[in-house]
Amino acid sequence: MDKLNAFLERAEALIARLEPLLPPAIPSPDWTAPAFRWRRQGLATWLEPVYTPHGMRLSDLLHVDTQKESLVRNTRHFLKGRPANNVLLTGSRGTGKSSLVKALLSEFADKGLRLIEVDKVHLADLPQIVDCLAGRPERFILFCDDLSFEEGEDGYKALKSALDGGIAPRASNLLIYATSNRRHLLSERVSENRDGRSLDGEIHPGEAIEEKVSLSDRFGLWLSFYPFDQDAYLAAAASWLGSFGLPFDGPAERAALQWARMRGSRSGRVAWQFACDWAGRTVKERKL
Repeated sequence: MDKLNAFLERAEALIARLEPLLPPAIPSPDWTAPAFRWRRQGLATWLEPVYTPHGMRLSDLLHVDTQKESLVRNTRHFLKGRPANNVLLTGSRGTGKSSLVKALLSEFADKGLRLIEVDKVHLADLPQIVDCLAGRPERFILFCDDLSFEEGEDGYKALKSALDGGIAPRASNLLIYATSNRRHLLSERVSENRDGRSLDGEIHPGEAIEEKVSLSDRFGLWLSFYPFDQDAYLAAAASWLGSFGLPFDGPAERAALQWARMRGSRSGRVAWQFACDWAGRTVKERKL
């Protein structure tokens, strides 16, 4: 009996040590959630619901009207079951690329739109995600934020297949919206450009460049974002301060310009960060 008790105690101690290493019990997706994150732990994968996603509104985003119009039109087509494109949003940091995608939920969640955030390290799971969503009546946007690939990373191969489809057709209830600071998503080397050749006066890129361009080329809609000029930056700062119920008066404008100089850039993100700092100050601090 003593040996049995000793064995059971050792077994319990071993289980206690192993439990933190085991994957969690996989819950069924709660399809009532407006957004999800794709999670992986060991061999286990699941959709984690996000019940209160970032409450950005399309009207909050200024000086990206052309990009906003194109993205909203494409998303409306998708929700109505019409042909629509996967979208690549590229350009300067902090200019509203990610915010624009997130803001689509506030506009279209009640029309069946759902957002799934997927990290680039999990892009190899795209076939599993597609299978998980098969047959669902909702319309899903798979969101890859700040997407880029370095040498040796091959997640882009799964992404290429998902964008154009392999033998199976592309999922009808899923689009991919990706943001990146790189137009071609993969790093490019000077040596690769030397592999190009001239034929009848035309420049033909080398095979390495062709491979890298082929990924971004599979996105049907490209939206480019550019740095803010001073007027656009100040307008964004005024708008964000207004959301806090504060006026954009002389002291606020001077502080906003100083904030941008300190950060070395002007963008919607910098304007938001200034507004948070200014709104957090006391009345006395704002007069300094």
